[in-house]
Amino acid sequence: MEKRLSNVTVSSYVPNPAEARDLAGKTILVTGGASGLGAALSHVLSSCGANVVIGDINLDKAQTVASLLESAPGKTHAIGFNVGDPAGAEGAIAETISRFGALDVLINNAGTDVTCPIDELGDEDWDRVMRTNLYGPFLLSKHAARHMKQAGGGQIINIASTAAKRAWPNASAYHASKWGVLGLSHALHAELRPHRIKVTAVLAGGMRTPFLLDRFPDIDVNTLQDPVNVAKAVKAVITLPEQTVIPEIMVLPMQESSWP
Repeated sequence: MEKRLSNVTVSSYVPNPAEARDLAGKTILVTGGASGLGAALSHVLSSCGANVVIGDINLDKAQTVASLLESAPGKTHAIGFNVGDPAGAEGAIAETISRFGALDVLINNAGTDVTCPIDELGDEDWDRVMRTNLYGPFLLSKHAARHMKQAGGGQIINIASTAAKRAWPNASAYHASKWGVLGLSHALHAELRPHRIKVTAVLAGGMRTPFLLDRFPDIDVNTLQDPVNVAKAVKAVITLPEQTVIPEIMVLPMQESSWP
């Protein structure tokens, strides 16, 4: 079952009574939170008691998702900003802390793509993909890490993709950005561990989201996974004991045959 308002859909997730308090007191910023995996993350995490800040380049859609989650145990707040804009990224971190008094978890989820051969790929498109998929996580992680060091710890979760481990034609910018995100994530894991900041890269396989379905309308949806399943894996990472960190996790649909 899904909740729908306007053109925004949030997959239904109903935690058991114990789960509804798993993340109580946590404040989590989700970028790209107005659609696809971002919306699923916002729903799952707020349903488990977290205060979720839904960041998206489209403020109207972010506010719609927030309104869909009004009945969840956790509180929600929407911010409209471009992750690749330095002032916007810094401002989103500051607004999150101002709103809820803390930032416990940053989830760098916002992403974009251009599907075309390299000789047709425009300079502007390359820059846009890199700015959203790689520069954005750098900016947000930089400002989040500064706060988390002062707070004595936190978590940064970078949504990568199996595109960071394999390659297919006509996606050079996307692959370059996601391999970069994976490298950035592992570098931050090594750098921030002494400060009690956990950093995890989540390599998600194909999901039933507009990001994939709008570009590949002929894809067999039966081979894809519900984004809620990936969101639940992210929640599991967040709720690990304090003394344990997972630097990298891959979450695949059972029927996806292009990955072992």
